[in-house]
Amino acid sequence: MAEQQPIRVLLVDDHEMVRIGLAAVLDTEDGIEIVGEAGNGLDGLRLAKAYKPDVVLMDLVMEGMDGIETTRKLLEEQPDCRVIVLTSFLDDEKMYPVIEAGAFSYLLKTSRASEIADAIRAAARGQSVLESQVASKMMNRFRKPVQVSSLPHEDLTEREMEVLQLLAQGKSNQEIADELFIGIKTVKYHMTNLFGKLGVEDRTQAAIYAHRHGLAE
Repeated sequence: MAEQQPIRVLLVDDHEMVRIGLAAVLDTEDGIEIVGEAGNGLDGLRLAKAYKPDVVLMDLVMEGMDGIETTRKLLEEQPDCRVIVLTSFLDDEKMYPVIEAGAFSYLLKTSRASEIADAIRAAARGQSVLESQVASKMMNRFRKPVQVSSLPHEDLTEREMEVLQLLAQGKSNQEIADELFIGIKTVKYHMTNLFGKLGVEDRTQAAIYAHRHGLAE
């Protein structure tokens, strides 16, 4: 009787220590083989093309091509691959787009190693796994009627509003990051999102919008 082939897994995460930790833990799991590690989306696509993994553990916030776009492009090229999002974020603007892009499962980085391994095995069997908080948010989204916002800023998330307020107060990206206890990269990510929602092109226009609508306090 032929021995069952291990599940081939590719890690895509811009934090080296995260990749090292995941690889060390998952390599000890029966039936799972780490075939490669990528620190950004472009390298992830390149390695996926080279190694043809069964499952990809995908971070969301990365420099250059983020996890959403990487997932979309990867599945266009390899539709049978299973993408498991492994992230620290539960923001609607990240969660829903990556699921729409084809992500198979969605886990938080607070998940135990055994839970990640189980999700990999489940994905290989064609079974999705959603973090309980993700499943709850998705159910609530379907339960709530769609409401049309009268003003663009009403579509901002709580975090985006905080970034807008601090931006309007003249704070730099580093100052915003320090005050909100988040990384510079995350600040830039939120700014890109809020610029798009407000229909503005830069910090100055966003600040003007905030002051006009009394959002700078």
